[in-house]
Amino acid sequence: MEHENIAVGLDIGTTKIVAMIGKTNEYGKIEMLGMGKAKSLGVHRGVVNNITQTIQSIQQAVEEAESVSGQKIKDVVVGIAGQHIRSLHHSDYITRPNSEKVIDESDIEKLINQVHKLVMLPGEEIIHVLPQDYKVDGQGEIKEPIGMYGGRLEANFHVVVGQVSSIRNIGRCIKSAGLELANITLEPLASADAVLSQEEKEAGVALIDIGGGTTDLAIFKDGIIRHTAVIPFGGNVITEDIKEGCSIIEKQAELLKTKFGSAWPGENKENEIVSIPGLRGREPKEITLKNLSKIIHARVVEIVEQAYLEIKNYGHEETKKKLIAGIVLTGGGAELKHIKQLVEYITGMDTRIGYPNEHISGSSDIDMSSPSFATAVGLLMKGLNQKSKDTQKQTASETEKATKEFQTSSKDIGDKKSIFEKWADKFREFLDNAE
Repeated sequence: MEHENIAVGLDIGTTKIVAMIGKTNEYGKIEMLGMGKAKSLGVHRGVVNNITQTIQSIQQAVEEAESVSGQKIKDVVVGIAGQHIRSLHHSDYITRPNSEKVIDESDIEKLINQVHKLVMLPGEEIIHVLPQDYKVDGQGEIKEPIGMYGGRLEANFHVVVGQVSSIRNIGRCIKSAGLELANITLEPLASADAVLSQEEKEAGVALIDIGGGTTDLAIFKDGIIRHTAVIPFGGNVITEDIKEGCSIIEKQAELLKTKFGSAWPGENKENEIVSIPGLRGREPKEITLKNLSKIIHARVVEIVEQAYLEIKNYGHEETKKKLIAGIVLTGGGAELKHIKQLVEYITGMDTRIGYPNEHISGSSDIDMSSPSFATAVGLLMKGLNQKSKDTQKQTASETEKATKEFQTSSKDIGDKKSIFEKWADKFREFLDNAE
């Protein structure tokens, strides 16, 4: 990875691990260079529970991505989820020593670092400190305080907290797979970057990312993250229910769900039947699609109601009015037939399926348009943003250094010039005296 503008997103999910390599093209879109996928064997409900298997799956995904792209992967941006994630709101302030100077990025960094030092419950660690709005000398509702004068800078923060052990286990898997951890970010935030437009974030929107092991929620309003939550079940419990309800093996249950599954039982007629091959010489099983969709419907309703409860907790009964853009569904679970209609029916809110193809350039060979890749695309975007910021900082410091050197050399020229002028004056004096 010699090019500075190349980054890698690594989505360590419950059902699959995806490594995605990409770079930014001249139009600011992402050009996909390669992708690797592996079955996730050591992750349960978003949390690593078998280090060895997770390392193997990561290596498999990374090797595939490397062979497709021809790039060597060194560092990755990783997503974190799981039921141990919680969020809280916190207000903090700093007093600036010199109110005659305008507020700059270093003041905001100082304030954010102060929040990072908050004492959490034993075994917990702060993952994100996200500023919501600022106050300068008591003047509120400021979105961007940089460039303003003021002595006291305060802000409201959305703080995301997770278990130290879970974060360390992810770090351990990355290191053992021979990679470096460039950044760690909350998965619903990554998915939001990939599938939500700025207009939706302004208007108010709830993103529901239905993954294999967890369902992640992120609520935005006025362009700012307002609430995050992780619900500890996703698509895998639907597969589990089909497996139990139809007495078949998991592989068959997953195929049934993806090929014939529907979240709306009214769609299927009683006489629609699918035949499943029996195990080793046994008779094949016949399952009605009506029965299949009833099993799926029951579990999807439970997941959606849990997510809707979280949305209502954020805005009480005014939610529908607050979130003008309604709900955006993404993740593998969003590919289930008629799930959009079911979500609209349960919540009464406008719903659409979120595809991560808006930020991807048309020249990319790899098909990334599936909602199940939303998190990986979002993580890749985070990595590319970080790289461009680092490049800008480097360029700025180099420019500053060059300016200083130029000023020093200009000063020297100035001094030399003044010596030359003195010498010229003396020479003139000598000529005058000679006359």
